[in-house]
Amino acid sequence: MSAVSKVLIYDLDLEQLVAQLNIWGEPPYRAKQVWEGLYLQLWSKPEEFTNLSKPLRQKLQQCFSFSSLNEVERFFSTDQKTTKVLFRLLDGPPIETVLMRYAERRTVCISTQAGCALGCVFCATGQMGFRRNLSSGEIVEQVLVFARQLNDEAERPTNVVLMGMGEPLLNYDNVLPALRVMLDDHAHGLSRRRVTLSTAGLVPLIDRLREDCPVSLAVSLHAARNDLRDEIVPLNRQYPIAELLDACRRYVERQPHRRVIFEYIMLDGVNDTPEDARVLIALLRDIPAKVNLIPFNPFPQGRYRRSSPENVERFQSILADAGLTAITRRTRGDDIDAACGQLAGRVTDRTRRAPGTAGGQP
Repeated sequence: MSAVSKVLIYDLDLEQLVAQLNIWGEPPYRAKQVWEGLYLQLWSKPEEFTNLSKPLRQKLQQCFSFSSLNEVERFFSTDQKTTKVLFRLLDGPPIETVLMRYAERRTVCISTQAGCALGCVFCATGQMGFRRNLSSGEIVEQVLVFARQLNDEAERPTNVVLMGMGEPLLNYDNVLPALRVMLDDHAHGLSRRRVTLSTAGLVPLIDRLREDCPVSLAVSLHAARNDLRDEIVPLNRQYPIAELLDACRRYVERQPHRRVIFEYIMLDGVNDTPEDARVLIALLRDIPAKVNLIPFNPFPQGRYRRSSPENVERFQSILADAGLTAITRRTRGDDIDAACGQLAGRVTDRTRRAPGTAGGQP
């Protein structure tokens, strides 16, 4: 059985793993041993599961694949604090995953799609087009790659952000089980506060996520006026700002002390004026919010420029003076095209098609 035809073991949740092992005549606790071996022990090959019988290890080898990501190249920032890995999926599309090291955090930024269908004009990923959704296992495996590396250094990932390639909510039915693995105490064991999903604003699916798995929510806002957001975030034509912010209010209304993170990319002469700041203040006045101001990260064929440090500082001061929590996100990994908006698989791939049939489309 070829690796392509085998089932990726990370695509199974624990209940499905129990069912499969039951077919083989194994008791449920064996499935839990496999599960904890994958996610707590971080074993990546059947032969490492020495707590299982040899016949069971052989069945795992015969029926399951333990890898779907072929590492093509690894890049390191000059300060050695950011690592980007270019992977190629088994059927060919490229994706990228990033590890960012902070003083007290180890954050893994993962992709949920190969490419992206939304076409945000300031984002390199949006310009490469859409190839396909990732399976839940392909999403989870990205975390495992860096979890194994950090484990060798006696560390673990402390945070996961779904801010890599793709719009997570357009791959809802695969993202949701991946999130549950990240939160499972017998897997990655992260808290909801330490898993952040970033969306351009698919309102019905924000509401659905609130009911199913309310992790931390980041919204790619980037403009405070509909005319401008229509231009730079085309999804706004379907879900304009007022509808999006109503969904954000609903998201936090039953979660005391939780805030929505609003991402705002700073584009020189486009959205960085004092008037833009004042309109943004009015929009967010009644929403528990944190604003991340993101210096624009240039990419080939991009037509925008980064706001000057003076304009960014002025914009932040206006927000702060009005009582909004606003920080300027430090650019990490821009020297290896690993910063926000730069992930493009180093492949000029403009194949565009519908985002597929995996659920989650409104």
